[in-house]
Amino acid sequence: MTATATDLRLPPGPAERHTLNADPASLAVMTRLAAEHGDLACVWSADRPHPSLFLNDPAHIRHVLVGNHGNYVKGVGFERVRMLMGNGIITSDGEHWRRQRTMIQPGFTRGSVARLSGRVLEHNLELVEAWRGLADRGEAINITTAMSHYGLEVILRAIFSVDLPRLVAGANPFAFLAEDPTRDIRTVLKVRELGRVIHECIVARRAGGERPHDFLSLMLDARDRKTGAGMTDIEILDELKTLIVAGHETSAGTLNWCWYLLSHHPEIEQRLLEEVRSQLQGEAFGFEQLMGLDYMARVLKETLRLYPPVWLFTRRAVGADRIGGYDVPAGSHVFISPYLLHRNPRFWEDPERFDPERFAGAAGEAREKEAFIPFSAGSRRCAGEYFAFVEMHMHLALLMPRYRLACVDPAPMDIDPAINLRSRSGIMMTISHRPRENPAP
Repeated sequence: MTATATDLRLPPGPAERHTLNADPASLAVMTRLAAEHGDLACVWSADRPHPSLFLNDPAHIRHVLVGNHGNYVKGVGFERVRMLMGNGIITSDGEHWRRQRTMIQPGFTRGSVARLSGRVLEHNLELVEAWRGLADRGEAINITTAMSHYGLEVILRAIFSVDLPRLVAGANPFAFLAEDPTRDIRTVLKVRELGRVIHECIVARRAGGERPHDFLSLMLDARDRKTGAGMTDIEILDELKTLIVAGHETSAGTLNWCWYLLSHHPEIEQRLLEEVRSQLQGEAFGFEQLMGLDYMARVLKETLRLYPPVWLFTRRAVGADRIGGYDVPAGSHVFISPYLLHRNPRFWEDPERFDPERFAGAAGEAREKEAFIPFSAGSRRCAGEYFAFVEMHMHLALLMPRYRLACVDPAPMDIDPAINLRSRSGIMMTISHRPRENPAP
């Protein structure tokens, strides 16, 4: 502890020391902090000179992420993420982040995403056919791996469109991202090697030829409002690596847990099925109809509440601050867990229960604004949130009316809180055909 620590009014915390990180042991420590010390706690580490503050109250969290966000930069663990993704909008700070975010944001508007939805539809129709054979044979699939491949394929099509067949000819150089969730140094090296492939595509697209509506073209066309300058090849490369890695994991993880939860809650599954069948007619539905599926949105939000893709946000205080009447010394590490906030019984009744009705009506909207942060909050809120919801809506709307998935092992599935929140092991599910809505007599 520093010599000046005794002069500060720090939040309560345990006497023993803990080094918090994105790992299972740290989740256990933070769970205990919430139970024993409330929604604002302080811990010290043997290898960090500044205190670590754990926040589990929406007001305190929004102070850091929204109200005084300029005082807090990316914290513990982002060095590892930066090694993987480069200096994109997830890992960067300051003026570089502001410039990049402003340039990229137009590509994620509702209108832009709607134009990209055809590529999402295309792949889901391919899955409809692929799953037909599996259902005919009553085969089981690893839904965790299947959804990871789905999320990866969708984001690659949305980025590269017409160039993708050439990029993945033969052995798909991106496939390891769906197969290996570890994000260890071997993965970092593979992503760096992959950077050469992506860079070649950037150079070729910039040199001329077709400019289809996809994320690569949108980034090539983006301009700084102040200077009129575009992004460099390296800046685009870092943003595309960020989009590939982070983009596919968000939808993949959420759909993995959504299929799992629906299989354990048949009454919710049935209600969702009825909404899809009543409001959409097969494959002939419009974009607005798809995104107007209110109960589906609530099901996905409740899945994100229980299993947020990123279970931990970290920040570092640049200057001294005060939160909840306590001092926050400059250099303090701040830990915010959507996973624990979403299970805080002060804000969520019976928090372990899967109940999409939490998000219904005005009360649901108020609760969502207060204590629901699966995509972070404030100016750092995930730019690709709407795109993720589109690809998840599209997947469930096309696959669920045709196929029923059931867990091979009905036992509860353990979580693996690494960088992303995944299931401890792959979830095996059998696929069977659903009866037609109105079978012929």
